[in-house]
This record gives sequence, structure tokens and C-alpha cells, in this order.
Amino acid sequence: MVGELYQMKNNLFKWKHFNKDIILLCVRWYLKYSLSYRDLEEMMLERGIDVAHSTILRWTHQYSPIMEERIRKHIKLTNDSWRMDETYIRIKGKNAYLYRAVDSSRNTIDFYVSERRD
Repeated sequence: MVGELYQMKNNLFKWKHFNKDIILLCVRWYLKYSLSYRDLEEMMLERGIDVAHSTILRWTHQYSPIMEERIRKHIKLTNDSWRMDETYIRIKGKNAYLYRAVDSSRNTIDFYVSERRD
């Protein structure tokens, strides 16, 4: 699975100042672990790579949807029994609806947040 991430087309990384391995590592660490962009900036600096936290933020916004799309097919498939759960929540002071697909083992399969109930 991780190997497939590194086999992304090189044109996705064309004109980037940093190597694609560094970009993917920063994005993966940000998404996998509870690290801030400034934490990642410091970790990269300890390894001799001077990258700004705002650059890591832009990488995350650009490459995380692509990584999610490629990883989705490797995620453990659920069993045949699942239910839809709807919850009303507040996010940053705004009301929203949280929809979750939950299997019989109470594992979240997928979720969706919407401002409107639909």
C-alpha cells in the first residue's frame, strides 16, 4: 500500500522544489499522527530539510485527496451488515449533520458532514 503511494505519476510532482518522497512523508505523517504543521517543520529541520509549515499545509491540501483515493481500495472491507447513523452536531459554532455508515462491529465505514439535512 505504501509502495503504491510512491509510484504516483511524476507529473503530480513536476516543478516542486522538494523530492516527492519528502512531500509524501510529510503528508502521511500529518494525516496518520496528531502532529501540527509546525511539529513537522521542526522534524524535517532535524533531518536537514528546511521546509516551512505553510508549504506542508499546501502539500496536505493538494495530495491528501489523491492519497485517499489510492488507499481507499486497500482499506479493510466491511461485513455485509451495516447501518446509517445520523447525528446533529456543532462544528466551530455552526450546526451540521453528521452521517455515518457503521457495520455490525460498530466500526465506522464512512462518514459525511452536511450543513443541510439531505
